[in-house]
Amino acid sequence: MSDIDALQGFLGKWRARWPEWAIAETFIPEAQREVAQAWLALREEISEAAWGGEDPRPGDAKLGWWTEELMGWSRGARRHPLGQVLQKRAAPWAELASALPSLAATREPARDMEAGLQRLVPYADAVSAVAQQLFEADARAPVHNVAVSLMAERLLLAAVDGDGSAPAATQARQLLAVWPQPSLGTGPGRVHAALVRGRLARRVKGRQDPLPRFAALLASWRAARG
Repeated sequence: MSDIDALQGFLGKWRARWPEWAIAETFIPEAQREVAQAWLALREEISEAAWGGEDPRPGDAKLGWWTEELMGWSRGARRHPLGQVLQKRAAPWAELASALPSLAATREPARDMEAGLQRLVPYADAVSAVAQQLFEADARAPVHNVAVSLMAERLLLAAVDGDGSAPAATQARQLLAVWPQPSLGTGPGRVHAALVRGRLARRVKGRQDPLPRFAALLASWRAARG
């Protein structure tokens, strides 16, 4: 398999999970679209390693691999296909790598939502910093907003893994109650957060399918406006 085929495989995997992006990317500048897809695919690969599956050991091993890989990106080296798009971009990859151990520590449930959000702060801060550099944004996304979006992604992943418990549904409602409309940070980040928020709202209603076309269009348009 060629490097390009491998890259398209990872991008295709992410697009299959987020079919709404075919609509949402209309509101992303064309020059940013491939980088946005690669960045969001990378975030999902890392999130799956941190939170996916019942046995934490494979995920811990993957996070260790990603720590080494991202440190390599900071030195100009790369192995993963997503690095074809991302590694050459000036971004604090070493900062992201250094935050992965703190993300691994969030696998165990926190005592409450606020404690869970606080545990996500180091990783959320690194995600915000990388995104600002990747998309040359004037302002970083607030760390609290990024942490809320990450916790929502965790709840969505848990639902796929079969966690339809009442506590998970309650936490989803709590997150939606404190989740502000995205107004700062990068355009791709705001649009992605809007899609995650929309899916979480459907999750509360017992739906796990993607957003309908018009809902994805409206959410993306509002988020892109800032």
